[in-house]
Formats: sequence, structure tokens, C-alpha cells
Amino acid sequence: MSTTRDAFRQGVVDVLPVVLGVVPFGLIAGVAAADAGFDLVTALGFSVGIFAGASQLAAIDLLGRDAPALVAIGTIAVINSRMLMYGASLAPYLAREPLHRRLGAAYFLVDQVYALCLIRWRADPELPRLPYYLGTAIPLWVNWVLWTAVGAVAGASLPSAIPLGFAVPLVFLALLVPAMHDRPTVAAGVAAATVATVAAPLPANLGMPLAAVTGIAVGLGVSVLGGGVREAEAAGDAVEAT
Repeated sequence: MSTTRDAFRQGVVDVLPVVLGVVPFGLIAGVAAADAGFDLVTALGFSVGIFAGASQLAAIDLLGRDAPALVAIGTIAVINSRMLMYGASLAPYLAREPLHRRLGAAYFLVDQVYALCLIRWRADPELPRLPYYLGTAIPLWVNWVLWTAVGAVAGASLPSAIPLGFAVPLVFLALLVPAMHDRPTVAAGVAAATVATVAAPLPANLGMPLAAVTGIAVGLGVSVLGGGVREAEAAGDAVEAT
């Protein structure tokens, strides 16, 4: 049986490829903050206080164009609303942890941590869960804050020809593919990707939560229908056996 230290170490090992992939993403956030006129302290405040790349970039863009703070806050809330679904999905796995530990863990919840934990916990039910969660989350958090700072400081000197943006979709694709292991998850992934592509022009990144809700609905629908089909087949087999 894995110990707490083993679980934490496994989380660090699993997240390392993601950490490397997030480096350009962090640089983009830092460069965007610098371009919007934010100083280093403010840029770091966004990374520490929000710790969510998509909503962070959206808020920086809005504030850089002199949008009201309430609009930026509302945009952050809408884009990060998917964390409510992530939290509800992970809650049964951490139900035995004290409330203060679950609240602390919630701060570190991002897409990458969610995907890695769900995949690993399903594959290894005996693995200590909170240590593994922190093993994935803490390196990711440190990496994000560090490279945001680098981007904010060195953003103006980075050659514009460097294609930093390519890393953002690759990070999420690397997480998505292992998670699509059956018919409902494949259907959810395809539906969400379709809606995200079609809804990309929507303001304030509204396409992201819309795609998330669509993916969940489609995945749930396929799962329910699949369960009904299996029950019907089982009933037919029982009738044939008699």
C-alpha cells in the first residue's frame, strides 16, 4: 500500500510533463499583464489570487481596456464556474478529509489537477488522495507564479516571433486524451470541443463554460442511455435463459 510520501511523489511525477507545458502559458499571462500596464506586484497578485489561466487572461484584457472592475470579476466568476463541477466530481474522493483541508485543497483546483487526480484515483483506489492531489497541485502553482513573474519582467524583451500560444491547447489535449476512455467520455469530449470551437467568438470567453455544460449534458445523456440499453440486454438474456 502506498504511503503519504509515495502518493505525493507520484503526483509530482505525473504533473511534471504538464508543468513543462504550462511554462509558455505562464509567460503569456505575464506578458499580457505587462502589456496592460500592470506592475510585477499586480501581475503576481493575479496569479496568486486567481490561479486560473483563461479567466486571468480575460480579466487582464478587460482591465487593460478600462473595463469596470465588476465586469472583470463577473467574467472571472463565469469562466471559473466549471470549478464547481470539478469540485462536485472530486468531493466523494475527499469526503473523509476535514473541512479545513478540503477548503485548502479547493484553492489549488485547476483543470490539470482535476484531470490527473481523476485518472489516477480511478486507476489506483488505494492511493492516499490528498497527498497525491497536493503533489500535482503545488508544483503546478509554483511553476505558474514563477513564469508569470518572468513574463511580466521580461515580456517586452521576448521576441514576438516565439509562438508561445501553441502550448495552451496542447496542455489541455494531453489531459483530455487519457480521460476519454469510454463512450460517454468520448461523446462529452467531442460535444464540448465542437461547442468551444463554434462559440469561440463569444465575448469574455463565454464559450468555455458553455462547452463545459454541453459536454457534461451529452456525457450524462449517453451514460444514461447506455445504462438503459445494458439493462434491456440483460433482461433479454434472462428471458432467453428461462
